[in-house]
Amino acid sequence: MKCSRCKKDAIYFQRQSGQYYCGEHFNSYFVKKFMRIIREDQLIKKNEKVAVAVSGGKDSLTLAYLLKKLQARYPFQMEAIIVDEGISGYRAHTLDAAKSQLEKLEIEYHIESFKDNFGKTLDSFVENNKENACSTCGILRRYILNKKARELSCTKLATGHNLDDEDQSVIMNLMRGDVIRFSRGQNYYKKISDKFVERIKPLRYFLEKEIVIFALNNKLTFDSSECPYAEYAMRGEVGKFLDRMEELRPTTKYSLLSGYDKVLPALNQFFIPDSIGVCEVCGEPTMDGTCMRCKILEKE
Repeated sequence: MKCSRCKKDAIYFQRQSGQYYCGEHFNSYFVKKFMRIIREDQLIKKNEKVAVAVSGGKDSLTLAYLLKKLQARYPFQMEAIIVDEGISGYRAHTLDAAKSQLEKLEIEYHIESFKDNFGKTLDSFVENNKENACSTCGILRRYILNKKARELSCTKLATGHNLDDEDQSVIMNLMRGDVIRFSRGQNYYKKISDKFVERIKPLRYFLEKEIVIFALNNKLTFDSSECPYAEYAMRGEVGKFLDRMEELRPTTKYSLLSGYDKVLPALNQFFIPDSIGVCEVCGEPTMDGTCMRCKILEKE
């Protein structure tokens, strides 16, 4: 098929718009949409300092690439944070990809490991309970990212969550009956503690497949291997369900996120407190007396 704009060979068909894109016009669409999201949602203000969480995969490196482009036209500071969870046979490759691409982009980065921060690797934490790997990893990763971003005096923490990720989280939190997590999924969280660095998700309106195409089209060096613990996660099954629904009913994924965003202000008001306390053990913000990170460490 041919591009709807210039009649060159198309590399992507966007089902919701009926548009075909060649490589050049796909890039133009993607970058313009990204810049519009930043501007309209006021995700980054002039002269802010932004931490970008980078894993070495397509999403986080696409985000770093686009934020670097944004820096050329909009004054703000940026540094990257890479978390080394300590996953044997997997993390070394993604670390290499992250460092290589960030060095090409001339973005300063900091590597923080589970081993240095908690005394153990993720492999050690979940050695006898692999089914809990994703939840343990998520809690400890978020702890490191927030703490390091604050230490770097960053005012925003940007993550590479895409539309598929967001939809999967909506469904998973509903299935678990987790109203707190279900209520805090906005593009950046309500400010409930000075110790929380506001999180932004500039890619949350892009389909995962669009990000893959953009990364390949711009020759970004990323690692595409799957985490060995993914097989134990609910997310994969939910993702397959949403893919089937999108195939049967195009725009399902966009509609789900759009509907979710419309009810979020009310959910935020009802379920998210205006302020929270700090952990009695480590001093980091938490809704309980002891934060989830410290509860995990207490069990070890």
